[in-house]
Amino acid sequence: MTESFRPIALQPRRALHWVVGAALLAWAASAVAGAGAGLLNAMATLRGHQGPSDVAYGPLPRQRFDVYVPGTSIDAADKTTGSPLVIFIYGGSWSMGSRRDYRFAGEALAARGFTVMVVDYRLYPEVKYPDFLEDCARAVGYGLEHARELGADPHRVFLYGHSAGAYNVAMLALDPRWLRATGHSPDELAGWVGLAGPYNFLPIEDPGVKLVFDWPDTSPDTQPINHVGDLARPLPVFLGAAVHDKLVYPQQNSIPLKDRMTARGAPVTFRTYEHVNHALLVGALSWPLTGFAPVLDDTVAFMRAAAPVAAAPLAAAR
Repeated sequence: MTESFRPIALQPRRALHWVVGAALLAWAASAVAGAGAGLLNAMATLRGHQGPSDVAYGPLPRQRFDVYVPGTSIDAADKTTGSPLVIFIYGGSWSMGSRRDYRFAGEALAARGFTVMVVDYRLYPEVKYPDFLEDCARAVGYGLEHARELGADPHRVFLYGHSAGAYNVAMLALDPRWLRATGHSPDELAGWVGLAGPYNFLPIEDPGVKLVFDWPDTSPDTQPINHVGDLARPLPVFLGAAVHDKLVYPQQNSIPLKDRMTARGAPVTFRTYEHVNHALLVGALSWPLTGFAPVLDDTVAFMRAAAPVAAAPLAAAR
């Protein structure tokens, strides 16, 4: 990941927006980097979409998730069928983060009519690759099996990840062995969203990530890009990237993955965003940062278009 980018050049009419937002950027960067949710989550609490919390998908302390429900925000068509289910997996270099740091993401998506699971998983140094993938696969299996109990439609389940979480999501969606171990398959998913994901990051340069993946003994099999074509039916995917991301370079990761998937006939929606960085790409899900990039609007539109029709009435399936 050695590629560099030019400094951000703001149009004059955007400059005032950024000056006004400078203070927001300072605390939002820490909020989405796992250092504390701060004002993003304080404001998200006012939305009131929190559902069951600390739900176990496995026996270990970090095998837990929180639920956010649409409530009165649910679409009329979803009231009898169940809302789409989004399983949100956060980033943090596989070594930091907590589901409680991402309440803003759960609340934002629930306010758009989705049921959301924000998932914890084990991190380094407790575990290394591939243990965190096994945790995430187990959480997805739980979501598929218990979607009805959460008020959601098991035929409209999406994975949604940022940074290291986007890596986890991509591996589960592209490489069938992880969900197969839980008795499930990527074919059961409606699609996936990856924001600023590291999909093609060999050789590893970050010292911490080297430890997570046992570099230099890291197999090419660890790279999501090498699993394009593993599925007979490629899933719809939304790939989002910050143009000026200096942590996970789009030209090494998102763009090659997009190109390879498109060549294989996968339905890919690709968006780049000028006025956010790596962390603010996911921070833009929440007000007051939505004005920096339409990430929320774009990903919601993608998921609604990818699975527009519910499969069975909720009451009949229980």
